[in-house]
Parts: sequence; structure tokens; C-alpha cells
Amino acid sequence: MVRSLLSDFDLSNEQILKILDLSEDMKTNPSNYSKSLEGKTLIMLFELDSLRTRVSFETGMTQLGGHAIFYDIAGGSFTRGETLVDGVRVLSRYCDCIMARVSKQEDIEKIAAASSIPVINAMTRKYHPCQTIADLLTINQNKGRLEGLKIAYVGDGGCNTANSTIIGCSKVGMNVTIVCPKQPKYSPDSSILNKARKQISSQIIISHDPAEGVKDADVIYTDTWISAGMEKEKEERIQVFAAYQVNSNLVKKAKKDCIVMHCLPAHRGYEITDEVMDAPYSVVYDEAENRMHTEKAIVYWLLH
Repeated sequence: MVRSLLSDFDLSNEQILKILDLSEDMKTNPSNYSKSLEGKTLIMLFELDSLRTRVSFETGMTQLGGHAIFYDIAGGSFTRGETLVDGVRVLSRYCDCIMARVSKQEDIEKIAAASSIPVINAMTRKYHPCQTIADLLTINQNKGRLEGLKIAYVGDGGCNTANSTIIGCSKVGMNVTIVCPKQPKYSPDSSILNKARKQISSQIIISHDPAEGVKDADVIYTDTWISAGMEKEKEERIQVFAAYQVNSNLVKKAKKDCIVMHCLPAHRGYEITDEVMDAPYSVVYDEAENRMHTEKAIVYWLLH
């Protein structure tokens, strides 16, 4: 059976830690892996635009001696309306691994069902597993451990990054607090919460009070309030999330050695202030760099 990464639920605690160890080794000793994917091709399917995802995967494949191809599938199909399934079946004959950044989780699952090679979810509106692996590497590098730490995710608790944070961070023993408005639209999906809670021994808490939610946090994490496709909701979301801005006053309510993360792109002055974004405790650019190292490890792990 072909191994793929379609959501954070696909990885066990042991597999996450193995990928993190591999990521760290690749980052520290890049020359040891410079030919590890020689002759291998990654096809990158993009329905949604991205800066970090495309460049990190493409650069990572080059550093491992492989090759990456970008293909735009905006609109959900291939050349001249060819179906997603037919296109993927062809790509499986040409390439060694598929990475797809698509809107619907059903589409990444459809791609995997049609593929005879590994498939990587590079983001859907439901999950963002590659981001969470990079986040965990960043936290571990700064804190020296993962188990027992508290991460407070502040903002839209119903978005893909929040979902993946709940699953991935709790799987490695971190305590997760989602700090979000008291509205179903902006809260975690109950089915994801229930499934995650069945698999872990750590805490997953939902809080609607930013000050209380970040209390004793080792990590504060945030993301944009207005994701792609939500532009019509901009004014509504700005009003709803105004009290959930990560600013210096909020950071002071966490632990003194708390670090702040953001998966980027950041909208300065909205979900995060300049003062926090550029502070010594901000690790957002280390986090962005780690996307490349962890993605290299994910591709390598899937192909070996």
C-alpha cells in the first residue's frame, strides 16, 4: 500500500518524531543528503497560490538531488478539462511523488485514491500538516522538548492551521488551547476535536478569553484572520477578531520565555503587531525556514 500524508491524523507520535529527527539531521548535515533523491521527481499541483509552499518544496528537492515540477490546476482540472483522476493516473506513471495544494480535502483524498505514488497534502482548507511539522521542529529547537509544553493558538479556531495544530501538537504530548470567538463558525470542528481527544493523553482546551487562554503558554501561535476566498468577510472578521490580536500586552500574560509563531503570510496590524512580529521572542522566520527542512524529510520518508 502506498504511504501518503493527507492529514495530521495519518501520522503516529512515533512517525512525527522520526520525521522531526530526520529534519534536524538534514538541516544540520545537508551534504549527507545531497544525492538522496537523485533521479526522483516531485510533481507540485497548485490550485491555490503560495510563496513558501512552492519555493520550499522546489528548493528542497533540488538540495536532495531531485527535481520538482510546478503545475497549475486552478479550476480543479488538467489540460482542456481533463478530470483530476485521469490526470493523476498519468502523473503516477511519470513521477515519484505528488504534492498538492488544493481547496477541498475531498480533492486531496481523490488524488490519493487515483495515485499509485505517495501524495502529500500541502494544504487544504481543512488541514495543513506540513505546516504543523515545521512548527513542531521550531518549538523543539527553541524549547528543547515538546511533551508537556502549552501552545495557545489565538484567532480563527475553525481554520486549517488550528485543526492541524490541535492534532499534531497533541499527538506529541503538548497541551493545546484554542483561543477563539464563541461562535461555531470560528470554533474547532467537534468531529476533529473528538477524534483528536481519543488519540492523546494531553489536554485540548477551548477558551474564549485571550488573557486566560495564553496564561502559562510556552508558545503563542496565530494565523491570518482572512484566508484566501474569505475576502468578502473581511470587515466582519476584523470586527470579530479585534480582541484576539497578538500584541505585546497579550504576550506578557504568557510565560516570560514564551515564543511567538505565525505560519505566514502575516497581516501586520491585524492578527499580529509589528512590535511582536519583530521581537526577539518571535520565531516566525525560523518557522518559515523549517518548512523547507521538514518538507525535505517528509518526501524522503515517503520515498524510502
